[in-house]
Amino acid sequence: MTRGRQPAHLPDGFYFEPTVFTDVRPDMRIAQEEIFGPVLSVLGYRTYDEAIEIANGTPYGLAASVYTDDVDLAERTARRLRAGTVAHNAAGPSLFAPFGGYRQSGIGREGGLEGIGEFLQYKSFRRAPRG
Repeated sequence: MTRGRQPAHLPDGFYFEPTVFTDVRPDMRIAQEEIFGPVLSVLGYRTYDEAIEIANGTPYGLAASVYTDDVDLAERTARRLRAGTVAHNAAGPSLFAPFGGYRQSGIGREGGLEGIGEFLQYKSFRRAPRG
């Protein structure tokens, strides 16, 4: 396992160089929590179904990426992943699509048509029946 180091030019604060954790198991804390930083956790798997189970086996679901040349496999995988955004051979959200997570990664969406609703004030009006 490689551990992050405090960069010499940033002696104060909580800054770490990019870090790669290898031999990570799904039950480890680093595999179960969201980490917002230059961190990569490497988990192995034996079957496609096991990979999906590992990916969905956390309380979070903000974003996922699928790397493959097989577009059908990428779409099939995206449907099975419980994440708010799934990218194919890329990372990060699209500026033209709603962004938000599943489970403990958030409720609601921002961006896209769905995200505009967060900024609107809706009103209902019901007309009395005539007669």
